[in-house]
Amino acid sequence: MSLENDIFDDTEGQLPHDLEEDFVQEVLKSGTDLRQYSQQIEKELKEVENKSIQDYIKESQNIASLHNQIAACDNILEAMESMLIGFQTDLGSISTEILNLQKRSVAMSKQLTNRQAIKGPLSQFIEDMTVSETLITGIMECAVTDKEFLTHLQNLNHKINFIKEQSFKDSKSCLDVKDIVEKLKIKAMAKIRSYLLEQIYKFRKPMTNYQVPQNNMLKYKFFFEFVLANERNVAEEICGEYVDTMNKIYYSYFKSYSSRLLKLQFEEKPSKDDLMGVEDTAGRGIFHKTTLKHRGTVFSIGSRGDVLGSQLEDSIIVPHTASKTRYHYEALFRSEQYALVDNACREYLFLAEFFKVRGVQAMDIFNQVMGNTLSTMLKNLQSFVDDCYDTIALFLCLHLVMRYQMICHKRAVPALDKYWDNLSSIIWPRFYHVFNMNIQSIKDCDPMKFSKETGPHYITRRYAEFSAAMVGVSEGFPCEGATQLLAELREAVQCFLLRMAAIFPNRTQQLVFLINNYDLVLGVLVERTRDNSKEMESFKEQLAARSSEYIEEVLSPHFGGIIQLVKESETLIEKGQMDNLKRQEARALDLVQSFTNNWKRSLEEINSEVLKSFPNLVLGAALVQRTMTQLVSYYHRLHKILPANARTQLTNIHHIMVEIKKYKTNF
Repeated sequence: MSLENDIFDDTEGQLPHDLEEDFVQEVLKSGTDLRQYSQQIEKELKEVENKSIQDYIKESQNIASLHNQIAACDNILEAMESMLIGFQTDLGSISTEILNLQKRSVAMSKQLTNRQAIKGPLSQFIEDMTVSETLITGIMECAVTDKEFLTHLQNLNHKINFIKEQSFKDSKSCLDVKDIVEKLKIKAMAKIRSYLLEQIYKFRKPMTNYQVPQNNMLKYKFFFEFVLANERNVAEEICGEYVDTMNKIYYSYFKSYSSRLLKLQFEEKPSKDDLMGVEDTAGRGIFHKTTLKHRGTVFSIGSRGDVLGSQLEDSIIVPHTASKTRYHYEALFRSEQYALVDNACREYLFLAEFFKVRGVQAMDIFNQVMGNTLSTMLKNLQSFVDDCYDTIALFLCLHLVMRYQMICHKRAVPALDKYWDNLSSIIWPRFYHVFNMNIQSIKDCDPMKFSKETGPHYITRRYAEFSAAMVGVSEGFPCEGATQLLAELREAVQCFLLRMAAIFPNRTQQLVFLINNYDLVLGVLVERTRDNSKEMESFKEQLAARSSEYIEEVLSPHFGGIIQLVKESETLIEKGQMDNLKRQEARALDLVQSFTNNWKRSLEEINSEVLKSFPNLVLGAALVQRTMTQLVSYYHRLHKILPANARTQLTNIHHIMVEIKKYKTNF
């Protein structure tokens, strides 16, 4: 009954709610008796149940077999469960072991890292602290010039410094090697001291090229560094020996060289009689011509300026090979100073590199080496300057000082700066004094003692050469003091020329004299200098003004009436006085007639007069052309002011131009 109920319940439970309602409604509509219907249903259910039971009975063996299989499966699953539980337990143990292994691995990794971190410093410490047999043998037995000795010395120096450092840290291991390192240091110090002193003593041998031992010392400059770091007394001894030796060598060399150079100077020096305003024959005596070949130029520079150009860094003069040659003082001064520059720069750089000094220390040791030499050279210059009247030589020496100072700066050697300043302070006052003496000599000149010649004066020629020399030397290196002196000299010369011109009886001669002299100055300045100097500008202005005036003076004797008529008529036209202009017609006709009759002859006379007046043919030809041009200008102006009846009598301008072209030269 329960099975039936279960089936019914299941069937009922399986019927949808809508289906049940439809079924009940259908039963109700058919009028079926529910009890009867219930019994019928129950009967059907019984039958179904019986059929099911029969089916179960038929399948009983299969069910029993299935039951056995299920039981067997349960046993297998139970065994598998036990096995899996065992696996789970084992996996738990393995996980624990892995964690333990991981912790041990991390610990071992830290240990390895710590050991590796300490391995390098510890190995280096042991290496730095250990004194090997090779090091001992190298220091004791190798020659100081061997490369191996230098390597061992650097290694020893490192160990000495390392042991000093560790001693401050109270390292016990220092006690084990300190004694042997100290002995090695003493041995190395003795060998180095002996070698460096030996090299220094080589300087003292006669005819020694001291650059060779210096270069040898520079190869082993670490020797002195080692000595300086470990035994300052020995370093001071070596330095003192070197300074004392080189001081004597340089002093002896430059003293001898300077004295031999002075023998190559021109025998006759410029004196107080060799001033710009003093006559050539003053103070010479009867032997002047015979000694002239032994004198240098006083006012012209010639090739003397080469000491500032191609010869500035040329080889020095060797006295015994140039015994028959004579030089100006500035050439000897250049050779001496360039020798000093070459030696002093090399010496300063050697001292700084070998003795490890800089700044003030380098200057001090350099002064100890070169001090006596520099003092001697200053005295030699002073003795020359005291009796020098050669302004060009003094000026060239000043510029040599400036240029050599610049060369020293390019070589990064400031050690000679004070020396250059001292040289300038010796030369400049004398240069200023002698320059002023020349200016005063021009001011003191009496024009009346000179002959009345309209050509260039010798003072003008001297001034032209001298000013060109001064300006040429100053190009690129302007000197304010010299510029001021040149301005004073220019003013003095121009005043002198005006005073000289005043001795001539007529204005034309005065102008010819001035133009010739101005032209000479300009010609020399243009030839010898590059820049448009103040001297050139001033004389250009003077020459232009005097040339214009001279042209008027030359035209006046031949065409003065026409020139005066043109100027007076133009003035009347400007004032509007036309009536007065008409009164000039008769005068104008006479002048035109005179011009027509005489103009060709006048042109020829003007050409001849101008060319004879000026030795410089180029200047004379230029003045002729300017005179002719000025004449044509007056002729055009005359044509404009003349009445119509007078114009017909004028010579055709083309005839005049053709004639003028005949006087054009190709100078």
